[in-house]
Amino acid sequence: MRIAGVVRVAAAAVVSSVLLTSCGGSGDDDGDTGDGGGARKAGRTDARAAEDLKRIPDVGDRLQSRIPKNSRQVVAVYGEGRNSADATVVLYTKSAATKSAATWKKTRSWPAHNGKKGWTPNHRENDKRSPVGVFTLSDAGGVLADPDPARGTGLPYTKSAAFQAPHYWPKTHWHDFDHVIAIDYNRVKGTPPNDPTRPQGQSKGGSIWLHMDHGSGTSGCVSLSKSGMRYLLRTLDPKQHPVVVMGDKEALKS
Repeated sequence: MRIAGVVRVAAAAVVSSVLLTSCGGSGDDDGDTGDGGGARKAGRTDARAAEDLKRIPDVGDRLQSRIPKNSRQVVAVYGEGRNSADATVVLYTKSAATKSAATWKKTRSWPAHNGKKGWTPNHRENDKRSPVGVFTLSDAGGVLADPDPARGTGLPYTKSAAFQAPHYWPKTHWHDFDHVIAIDYNRVKGTPPNDPTRPQGQSKGGSIWLHMDHGSGTSGCVSLSKSGMRYLLRTLDPKQHPVVVMGDKEALKS
């Protein structure tokens, strides 16, 4: 487990501004309803969970081809619409019944939210939209400790108070970053999620994470329930080369 001491001093110094402009939100959401669960049950499964799938459902050839061949875990984020903040997160796991035939299984799904203004194939700083694409998942962290540190095979995890959302944000947002998984968009792999380095430049935005839900859209991240985040943190394994495939349903199919 990566300890808080490895977090760069610069990252701790600028984390509040990074969070404000990139991930959790500026605190201007209205009508928050708590953890976003409502009547929907996080961690639900359905009749398709046991199906053998030759490919990730409802993802077209363009994005399907970007999923690394060695990836055996895919987190798919299905946005309801280009300008919608509502989404569903589904975890797919690859299994091989024979040496020649690998199939995907739907493992678990959760209701979720994305950028409050929807999705974009060309994310920019402060556009309040989530980036469409396929991205690796390499690092995790949060205010709270790794939910399963003894397992030893999870994503590298940085526990640090530097993740704490500012308390001038609405109270419903204070626990957004109790657990986070960095989406490898415009960041350096192998660093804590709150490392501010942006290889493509500041204008392309950054700090795009999977994090805990506050009941409405984000500034660009994808949010789901606490139980969903803890399940992913216990399940995603670097040796399985996990990735996220994310976008609105129309963009995913294109």
